Amino acid sequence: MLVPLTAETSATAVAAAGSKAAKAPKAPKAAGSGGVQSLDRAFAILETIADAGGVISLSQLATDTGLPLPTIHRLVRTLVDLGYVRQEPSRQYSLGPRLIRLGETTSRRLATWARPHLTDVVGALGESVNLAMLDGDQIVYIGQVMPSQHSMRMFTEVGRRVDPHTTAVGKAILANDPEAGVRALLGRTGMAGRTEHSLVTPDAFIAELVQVRERGYALDNQEQELGVRCVAVAVPGDSRLAISMSGPLTRMGDDAIDRAIAPLHRAADAIARELSTRS
Repeated sequence: MLVPLTAETSATAVAAAGSKAAKAPKAPKAAGSGGVQSLDRAFAILETIADAGGVISLSQLATDTGLPLPTIHRLVRTLVDLGYVRQEPSRQYSLGPRLIRLGETTSRRLATWARPHLTDVVGALGESVNLAMLDGDQIVYIGQVMPSQHSMRMFTEVGRRVDPHTTAVGKAILANDPEAGVRALLGRTGMAGRTEHSLVTPDAFIAELVQVRERGYALDNQEQELGVRCVAVAVPGDSRLAISMSGPLTRMGDDAIDRAIAPLHRAADAIARELSTRS
């Protein structure tokens, strides 16, 4: 079952199923398309707070959204009153607790939609398959299907939160982000080493992302857990999702990785189509 997620996860889910870390300023859409301008602006604010790692100042919100400061102040005040944003003792603003319930429901539904596609990959490959998303500066696992024939306990249980730099899913999601944004994220997380194989410098991680882009998939070579190898691909689009196959080194040789690429990409494409038809 899914465990309760944080307000950051909720905002990611509510704001178009995930904010893209350190991307271009989240400018609201222009009015006149039949939408409500204040709603466009409110969600732009929520996404911008998520992009900033969950906490931001009013002046930075104005800079990142391109909205006038009085407008930002009025909208943020409304969001605070509703519980979707909270003011910190530092006078900065963070994502609020009322987003949690929305995010829990959305992440459960997302895992439900994705499960048949994850199951197809497990059937084809015989290893555990995971669905994960970038929530603020961390990866959170929101879905998993495990094969019945293997009894080895895996360490990517649903609800677990980890730093992106030690995971294949994190690498897959961040591979196409601007380098400056990735370095900013790494600066916030600190790049602690989980094992002796973990990448612990920004330069090493950036070089790894170049390889991910070139080959179309990401690897975790015992960087998160000793004795465990993982391969991941990003879900196309702006969902900030990735799917991965993980298993012990004894079963996760290069041949197994090669066999996994096509089924993982098919599943990722199918999940992207699910998201587009349900949006």
